[in-house]
Amino acid sequence: MEIERNEFGVTTYDSGSGTLELAWTDATEHMSDEQFRSALERFAAHSVSQQSPNVLIDVTRFAHRMSPEVGAWRDEHVIPRYNEAGVKKMAFLVPSAAPGTVESGNPPQPEGPAAFPTGYFGTRQAVLDWFAAA
Repeated sequence: MEIERNEFGVTTYDSGSGTLELAWTDATEHMSDEQFRSALERFAAHSVSQQSPNVLIDVTRFAHRMSPEVGAWRDEHVIPRYNEAGVKKMAFLVPSAAPGTVESGNPPQPEGPAAFPTGYFGTRQAVLDWFAAA
């Protein structure tokens, strides 16, 4: 089910798997930090309203160059919303050649204030398999 669509991304929810997904678009190359923050806040709000245990962010087309302080802002303002939503697993779908993926031996683990593990995956199937595993 599509929840939101704009030039920067599409948010969908799959009730069968309990997966909330944000798929960024190429237009993120022209995105400001303010627009990025706004998009993350809306996505976090969707995670709360859907109570989605699985969150997938597809960054294979993400091109925004965020400023260094955005990471700390995300830890303070967005991650607590995911914790509130009861997120159990977060996955980033990255370009297949990206380093640090689960497939290359880097297991999902909690990051910052997250109460859930986050994994970086090179294939959608690996994400779906991880979400389906107990």
